[in-house]
Amino acid sequence: MNIFIDNKSGEPIYTQIYTQLKNQILNGILQEDEALPSIRSLAKDLKISVITTKRAYDELEREGFIYAVAAKGFFVAPKNVELLREEHLKRIEEHIVEIKKLATACNLSKQDIIDMINILD
Repeated sequence: MNIFIDNKSGEPIYTQIYTQLKNQILNGILQEDEALPSIRSLAKDLKISVITTKRAYDELEREGFIYAVAAKGFFVAPKNVELLREEHLKRIEEHIVEIKKLATACNLSKQDIIDMINILD
């Protein structure tokens, strides 16, 4: 598991951890029921506060990406198909917003975009 903290990004560190772990889970890099590093261990490795790491883990747990087992630690949760679908839809929507911005800058119509999609299909 690789997590990189970018102190220059302006994004909170817990958000960076949360986003990277979530992406690794969604992309299958972290497998179902795989153990995650302990909160303290991850904080030590990243040279950050335990509170920051805990906040990222709490958010992942609240959203159903990981689960805790008392005295054992945190593990990757079984994939919830509906949750996974929602995450993909959210990403598609973000890309569509970007496409609309670029299309406007290029003076493309919706039909032009549809034609491009059909050509690439």
